[in-house]
Order: sequence, then structure tokens, then C-alpha cells
Amino acid sequence: MFTIFYKEIQSFFGSLVAYIVMIVFLTGTGLFMWVFPQTNVLKYGFADMETLFSLAPYLFLFLIPAVTMRSFAEEKKTGTIELLFTRPLTDWQIILGKYLACWVLVLFALLPTLIYYYSVYQLGSTVGNIDSAGTMGSYFGLIMLGAVFTSIGIFASAITKDQIVAFVFAFVLCFLFFQGFSAISNADNTDWFSYIIVQLGIEYHYASVRKGLIDSRNVVYFLSLIFLMLLSTKLALGSRKW
Repeated sequence: MFTIFYKEIQSFFGSLVAYIVMIVFLTGTGLFMWVFPQTNVLKYGFADMETLFSLAPYLFLFLIPAVTMRSFAEEKKTGTIELLFTRPLTDWQIILGKYLACWVLVLFALLPTLIYYYSVYQLGSTVGNIDSAGTMGSYFGLIMLGAVFTSIGIFASAITKDQIVAFVFAFVLCFLFFQGFSAISNADNTDWFSYIIVQLGIEYHYASVRKGLIDSRNVVYFLSLIFLMLLSTKLALGSRKW
């Protein structure tokens, strides 16, 4: 697994992929937090990072599929996937190696945003006047959201040899899991049905952890969805043996 992980990391940072992802993410969040007047934290009047945590999921919808789309699709297109599976590695080791490499790249993109937290922390009318628990909960939510989107992107890449198709399919799936269930719940007037449906979506659980209280039910939801998507990836790759 670690062999695949190191290979993928070297591939990311040996090309422009990693740098483009981080630059686009940081530029997008930076402009909305510090430049654009409608969302500028300096004009907002409150020491919080609401702009970052409300905007980042939508940037992830584009950036994470762009990172994961090549994972298996490129291997299939070039024919190297057969060589990959002849190595003394199990399917799970290959999948987890590629998955972790993509997820680590997402974490690298998030890491510099801690500068935003420090800036807001210092800029409060009283230094430190920021909801640190809520901020850390929101960061945890973003980390888990990135993990889920990455697993969806890996699955999308495993079922096609075309990187563009993998990108589009991953984007659609991520969007549906993030907001699709909320839209369905809002379309129904039955309270109990809406309550059940909305909890199937990522947005509900992401909003919950952003409050700073990390409930085990939210963690179980994220981990279950990640496992489901990686299991689907294994089944998709295993179909080559049928």
C-alpha cells in the first residue's frame, strides 16, 4: 500500500497537479474571505471563518474530482493497470494507496488556511475573540468531507478509462450526496420522511460538526460512506476477473 502511496504522491508533486489544486483552492478562498466586499471578513464585523467553511465544499466539488480522475482511468487508458495488478499487492492495498495519496493532497491544500484562522484570531476586537471549538469542528468537517469526496472520486475513476468522464461522474455524485438529499427532503411536506431523508445527505452531517460538537453518529456516517465507496471501487476493479 505504501509503495502505491509514495508513487502517487511523487506523481502529484512531480507534475503541476498538486500545485494547481492548492493555488486554485487558496486563491478562491482568499478572495472571498479578504477581497470580495460581499463576503469580506474585515467588513463582516464578526471574528469567524464562516466564509471559508461555507465556500470550501463547493470548491471541493470541482477540485477533488480533478485530483482523483486520473487514479485508475489513466492506468486503464495506458494499459498499465494490468501491470499494476500483477504486482504482489492486493486490490485493497492498491485502492487504499491511491485513495490516501489523493486525500493527503487535499489536506495539503487545507493546511495553509490555518493562516486565516490566525489572522482572524488576531484581528478580533479582543485578541482571541473567535469560536475556536466551532472552528476546529468545521476543520474536522472539511477533512471528513474531503475524505468522502475523495472516495467518490476514486470510485468514479475506477469505472471508466476516460478522465473527463471520471471527473464529471465524480462531480455529479459528490453534488448529489452533498445537496441532493436536502433538496429531496425540502420537496416533501411529511416531517418524519424529510427528517430521515435529510440525514442521508452529507450536508446535514457537515453542518452538525461545524457547531463544534463532534457526534459519533456523524463520524460513523462519514466512515460508512467512505467504506461503501471504496468497497464499490473494489467491486468495479474486481469485475475484470469475471
